[in-house]
Amino acid sequence: MKKIILGLSVLFAVSCASTGATNSSVGNKEASKSTTSSYWQQHADYTMDIDMNVKTYQYKGTQKLVYTNNSPDELNKVFYHLYFNAFQPGSQMDVRSRNIKDPDKRVGDRISKLSPSEIGYIKVNSLKQDGSVVKHETVGTILEVTLNKAIKPGESVTFDMIFDAQVPKQIRRSGRDSKEGVVLSMTQWYPKMAEYDFEGWHTPPYLGREFHGVWGDFDVTLHIDKHYVVGGTGYVQNPQEVGHGYENKNEGLNLPSGDKLTWKFKAPNVHDFTWAADPEYIHDTYKMDNGIDLHFLYKNTLSDFYKENWKKLQAKTAELMDYFSENIGQYPYKQYSVIQGGDGGMEYAMCTLITGKRKWGSLFGVTAHELAHTWFQFLLATNESKHPWMDEGFTTYISNKAENKILEQGKENPHTGSYRYYNYVVSNNAEEPLSTHADRYHTNMAYGMGSYSKGNIFLTQLEYIIGEENVAKTLKKYFNDFAFKHPTPNDIKRTAEKVSGLQLDWFLNEWTQTTHTIDYGVESVEGKTITLERLGKMPMPIDVEVTYTDGSKEMFNIPLRMMRGEKPTGATILKDWTFAHPTYSFTTNKDVKSVEIDPSKLMADINLENNTVTK
Repeated sequence: MKKIILGLSVLFAVSCASTGATNSSVGNKEASKSTTSSYWQQHADYTMDIDMNVKTYQYKGTQKLVYTNNSPDELNKVFYHLYFNAFQPGSQMDVRSRNIKDPDKRVGDRISKLSPSEIGYIKVNSLKQDGSVVKHETVGTILEVTLNKAIKPGESVTFDMIFDAQVPKQIRRSGRDSKEGVVLSMTQWYPKMAEYDFEGWHTPPYLGREFHGVWGDFDVTLHIDKHYVVGGTGYVQNPQEVGHGYENKNEGLNLPSGDKLTWKFKAPNVHDFTWAADPEYIHDTYKMDNGIDLHFLYKNTLSDFYKENWKKLQAKTAELMDYFSENIGQYPYKQYSVIQGGDGGMEYAMCTLITGKRKWGSLFGVTAHELAHTWFQFLLATNESKHPWMDEGFTTYISNKAENKILEQGKENPHTGSYRYYNYVVSNNAEEPLSTHADRYHTNMAYGMGSYSKGNIFLTQLEYIIGEENVAKTLKKYFNDFAFKHPTPNDIKRTAEKVSGLQLDWFLNEWTQTTHTIDYGVESVEGKTITLERLGKMPMPIDVEVTYTDGSKEMFNIPLRMMRGEKPTGATILKDWTFAHPTYSFTTNKDVKSVEIDPSKLMADINLENNTVTK
């Protein structure tokens, strides 16, 4: 079996309140300090050496973390995430899964049944701050560290850690021996510094949702069984030593003796590091014309049917990479990897782990979605725990559009599935506000609908409010201003305002902080006078198509007064409609045959039956 290297990277982040910054030369400690605004972000550089035992699924690690405090605050404590500790009986993830109304079937009560050799853990054996032992305590999935000396604004300190860990039996994203036989899916596997920003520390316990991380550089050395093919975030530094190379095709290798190989990775300017390993990986490399290498790792034991799909996927992934780069912003790294692993599909730095036994449509769809996450939550690193709708929703929006284009599906609205799911949850009175913390949703259904569907519809409603072209410009400006930063809900709103010239605070509030719904209807048509009514609590500008008795048609646009303007349109602009008035009337110049509110069906009106009246 031929082995080759891979390199991977790109994903996450969010927050709430305007950061008000523009993107500067990112990727180092100084770039974390804005010289043009009050924006700042922390910086963490990791150097890790990991010795992996593939028989016991245990590993030993040393970690040197250089942490720079770019905040205006003096820090007396720091916190690390120890995510693998969630995979233990009695953990919050276990208890939550066994008590929620609709548990994730991939978890259920399985954690409660894990034996000591099957659980996950990260045990911190020692920790030093600038060479001196520092007090620390493990509390669930969080390591609480009381500093010997406060870290002042602008200061950097070095933390040296020795830790032991065990990979949990495959449960959720991370783990070992997946259902498809992938041995190691190593995500969120190391002690990871928690994020500190203008809101303070972000230290939610790991209950199974998603992440938030500190930007920095990673230097990772991995010692593992020589029969394993490894894929990881970043760039492999020693291809000749590990028996994998982009150009050498395994020729002229200088392989060390012994049972293990040492893999060396470097990953610049990322906020996460992931790797996967299996002795049966096939590794294909697809070279793009722009110099980006795409890597595909999948098990040699897959049937020919699935292998053919993985081969077909490679050129299409390049098309996806081009689409996202063109419509959001240029992918900034030199490689990206699609790896069989995990328990579904999940995005990481410069890579994704996806299950591999998929029909073509499913394989392409999950790759499109996870690759799109490179932009929404990795480069535009929102806080997924607080604002998962900015991560999953925006990714759903752009990947739907990419699939529609690349697969030539010809859908007038590629987002109809999100509308259906949104309407289903609303009709069952199960919706919760998008401002709900990801771990605090009452049901997984409400979380899933809100994060994926309603988050997607946030952007389709923007299309309806400010116009599709303005939304396209908004996404590009959003990337240009906030890539390699931690943007917030207010940042996407302000970007759209700057592009469109319209005021959108009302929209951000209504759509994300309430469960108000949109419902407009045609109340009456009397002669040439049309009266509309707002039945839902959420206001919107209104597009109305009028068909006259002579067969001609005219499109009208009724601006919402609090927008202080209207979207670019060829429609006849009428006087604006205020929020306080439940009805609105206007008179046409000709006799009316029929009236239809929003013939595009883009507005997320929960009741379309009252949108049309024919005389």
